[in-house]
Amino acid sequence: METETIKLLKEWASTYHCASFIPDDPVQFPHRYTEQRDIEISGLLTAVLSFGNRKMILRKADELDAIMGHSPLEYILSGKWRDDFRADDKSSFYRMVSHSDFRFYLEKLYSVYSEGKTLEDRLLEYAGTPMQKLCAFLEVSDRSPQKKLNMFLRWMVRQDSPVDFGVWKRMSASDLIIPLDTHVCRVAHLLGLTDKPVFSLTNAKRITNALAEIFPGDPCMGDFSLFGYGVNNKDAGELQDSVDKP
Repeated sequence: METETIKLLKEWASTYHCASFIPDDPVQFPHRYTEQRDIEISGLLTAVLSFGNRKMILRKADELDAIMGHSPLEYILSGKWRDDFRADDKSSFYRMVSHSDFRFYLEKLYSVYSEGKTLEDRLLEYAGTPMQKLCAFLEVSDRSPQKKLNMFLRWMVRQDSPVDFGVWKRMSASDLIIPLDTHVCRVAHLLGLTDKPVFSLTNAKRITNALAEIFPGDPCMGDFSLFGYGVNNKDAGELQDSVDKP
């Protein structure tokens, strides 16, 4: 990898890996809480809603927090979600996610917390990487990029971060995969971290491996570089100027 590219990625990580990242990002919602179970619940449900227009995401996540009475664990254990998200309610909760679709996640969380466990406890019952564990728990494919789930895992696993929580101590940041969204894919391709700007698990792993050379043991530190720069600088010409700058 070019020395200038390495320098840029480290500079961008330093710029965007800070508390000022939080107010405009969905991670602000689990940051409303301090207890691990509340953080897990708010984090997972917010991540599930994190697709589409950013303002819409923040608005819907805020609405969800209000529905939960600003007490995620209490809400899950109360069972009130059974009335709020009926199994037969096919109306949209957020875009193509219906109320009955969203209920699935609430049922999954109830199965954990009603047994007095944390979500971390439950995932450790599954084999594989953090992503494979979470995909198995949620009954989804671990052969797609799973941007939302990898973002949630970054929140839970990365330690010593002003943005991420690091409440899961029994998983390693070195095993995380970068959340592959439009900004990450575009900037990674322009920097030459990958030869194709495609949304696939293979590409997510390729970018993650490239970032691991720059941020050993913590490749998702590079998420702040790629996403932070990408969302704040949408013009490819600006990026090319940065790369070409002596």
